[in-house]
Amino acid sequence: MPLEFTATTQDAAARGRRRVAVEIPTLLLIVATYGAWCALTLAYGHRPLFVLAPALALVLTLHGSLQHEIVHGHPTRWKALNRLLAIVPLSLWLPYERYRHTHHVHHIDARLTDPLDDPESFYWRAEDWARLGPVSRRAHQLQQTLAGRVLIGCFWRIGMFLRDELLALAHTEKRALIRNEQNVRRVWLEHLAWCVPVVLWLQLVCAMPLWIYFLAVVIPANGILLIRAFAEHRARPGVRERVALVEDSWILGPLFLFNNLHALHHESPAIPWYSLPRRYRLERERLLAANDALVYRTYFEVAWRYLFRAYDVIEHPTDRVPVPAA
Repeated sequence: MPLEFTATTQDAAARGRRRVAVEIPTLLLIVATYGAWCALTLAYGHRPLFVLAPALALVLTLHGSLQHEIVHGHPTRWKALNRLLAIVPLSLWLPYERYRHTHHVHHIDARLTDPLDDPESFYWRAEDWARLGPVSRRAHQLQQTLAGRVLIGCFWRIGMFLRDELLALAHTEKRALIRNEQNVRRVWLEHLAWCVPVVLWLQLVCAMPLWIYFLAVVIPANGILLIRAFAEHRARPGVRERVALVEDSWILGPLFLFNNLHALHHESPAIPWYSLPRRYRLERERLLAANDALVYRTYFEVAWRYLFRAYDVIEHPTDRVPVPAA
């Protein structure tokens, strides 16, 4: 039976709150992000690349965080408008609709960390791990450390995603989640069409070579986002115990739109990013009890623990997440 995602907009109603028609802070941030991207790319050739590239990488990171926010029904109650706000592919490599689909599957919390059912899992089944060659194994092992996840994963994850998409387009059923069930061809054609204005802007208006944009901006931005994803989940028996928290992150936290408070986000994805810190302060003790204190003070603590040390075993402890009894 295929996995399905049920929208969680009822979360607000369940807590006695109605979703506003338009979340003004998010809408303003979206406009500011696209404006900053245009201004910074226009400055190419007029400002040093060592200044522009990091600034653009931060903007792309924020854009990725906004796409995540929009996936969860923000900033308006109109799905078509939200989609239009998110679909411009500033990173070029990731179609919004593919991200939206796989991330919704990831939010089937009962399957979190499962090597097959959770598309954002970093765990492997023993039989799949045994099939890998020595180079692939070593690459995955290195990515169990924060340094490896950022430095290798920023390239590796893009390459593996594109490889799997090609398999999907070729009707190759390598994994259930990459079957050609989600109109992959249509999604990719639309994505490539949206890439055209981005590429034309970079090439014709800004005179920025695509290889510079990709290597100096897109890849670093992907590496920053992988910092957030590194310690978000851990294979544990209880569902809530699988979702971590990173507190007091006032450097990367805003860049991730407070998705560092990940256990709260999984519990209540309808809460807008700007309300998460306050809600977390009110519900901190309950959340820590629910996730068995899987919490880090800051991302500096995550780096201190796991910069060169594996975050967890690479083979899932139970091979697959057990299916709950009916």
